[in-house]
Amino acid sequence: MSFESNVKLTIALSNPDLDPDEQERETRNLLREIKDLDVESAELVAVTETPLGSKAFGGFLLGVLQAEVSIANCKKLLGFLGDRLGGKSIELEVEANGKKLKITASSQQELTAALEAAQKFVAIG
Repeated sequence: MSFESNVKLTIALSNPDLDPDEQERETRNLLREIKDLDVESAELVAVTETPLGSKAFGGFLLGVLQAEVSIANCKKLLGFLGDRLGGKSIELEVEANGKKLKITASSQQELTAALEAAQKFVAIG
């Protein structure tokens, strides 16, 4: 049996135009859509330690979710994020093979470049 490690993605959405309720609703909608894809797991990030500058809402970090996906399905998830989050400000942290890559994007062009960097990072490991 061969073991293929999974890729862990932490996605932080940032939209100053939304109030906390709207931000949570947008995050939960994205989470629901991600769960419909072929992912190992997807969940909101619970507040254990609140990073500097982040806000908590109902026991979860506001606008932050995590997904775990196999390397084989990572490209599909990254493609979905590109289609779904184009033009929105996001921070994406990709963890694969014991290494982390943290990228930010606030436009469609930056998001496309960030997702390409994430795909290369996962492919190289």
